[in-house]
Amino acid sequence: MFFGETRILNMRKLILSSEENSRAKALATLKAIQKEDFKAIFNLVRDKPVTVRLLDPPLHEFLPHSVKEIEILATELNLSVTEIKQRIESLSEVNPMLGHRGCRLAVTFPEIYRLQAQAITESVIALKQEEGITANAEIMIPLVAEVAKLADVKKQVKAAIAEVITKSGNDWHCQIGTMIEIPRACVTADEIATEADFASFGTNDLTQMTYGFSRDDAAKFIGEYLDKKLLSYGPFQTLDVRGVGSCYPN
Repeated sequence: MFFGETRILNMRKLILSSEENSRAKALATLKAIQKEDFKAIFNLVRDKPVTVRLLDPPLHEFLPHSVKEIEILATELNLSVTEIKQRIESLSEVNPMLGHRGCRLAVTFPEIYRLQAQAITESVIALKQEEGITANAEIMIPLVAEVAKLADVKKQVKAAIAEVITKSGNDWHCQIGTMIEIPRACVTADEIATEADFASFGTNDLTQMTYGFSRDDAAKFIGEYLDKKLLSYGPFQTLDVRGVGSCYPN
């Protein structure tokens, strides 16, 4: 939903531009694109439930890397290549999978979750008006570690939804839940449950954080673990019930 030539360019403008006008245009374009994306999804599944996880990948995945990509963005933003490189460097991370991603984006780039929540709401309303289809959509907030953070992001999402509802004169109640995928979230699941309408268990990230294995790098050594019988299965292929599984509340 954020990749593809037009999408990724506008995402980069949103992240790297310092001009409000440029950012506003990028936001409007992305919201219009995502609205159509969600309409297509909801139209396809009809009344079946659809859980939409808000943006989760590390921010660096959207940044330009090649010289050509950087030059194109510099031209679009009327900045020098050097300025673009400096802004990219300011967002670089040593460990992006534990860094600038998930609900943390609601702190640094709240407009991203706002545009997604509004695009979802607008698509639900439009589909009802145009096709008579009642979409069964719910929103999931990723990478939550504490209840206060969930409450804060949930408040932002509900405000974005309310803005669309007020303007349209329509009504829509949306369930807002979260991912339980961080060890602290497992330990404090009872607190998080007070703010979550539902929860989904994210075993990939929890396995990564519990084992201390980088999911992206583990393939380099997991094979030897298996060959030497240090592991009986790949932890990213089969759930470790005794270890990772025990983190989840009964």
